[in-house]
Amino acid sequence: MSLEKHDLIHEFPESKEAIHHLKTSNNHFAKLFEEYHEVDHAVHHFEGGAENTSDEHLEDLKKQRLNLKDQLSGMIREYESAPEK
Repeated sequence: MSLEKHDLIHEFPESKEAIHHLKTSNNHFAKLFEEYHEVDHAVHHFEGGAENTSDEHLEDLKKQRLNLKDQLSGMIREYESAPEK
């Protein structure tokens, strides 16, 4: 099984500048960004076979990652649609 990258830069390559700006200027975004990458790392850890876990735990991590991604993408879209940056 090939492991797909889910980090935000790969997910939103066109928003690289917005992500950088939000990471450095918005504490809430920075916190969610860090949490997203920790959860994404955990998913890759288990999917890569480095450690065993239950299917339920892995699915919970994937749902958490998706929820964080939704929140972050909403903040990115909001920033990008703002008239002044």
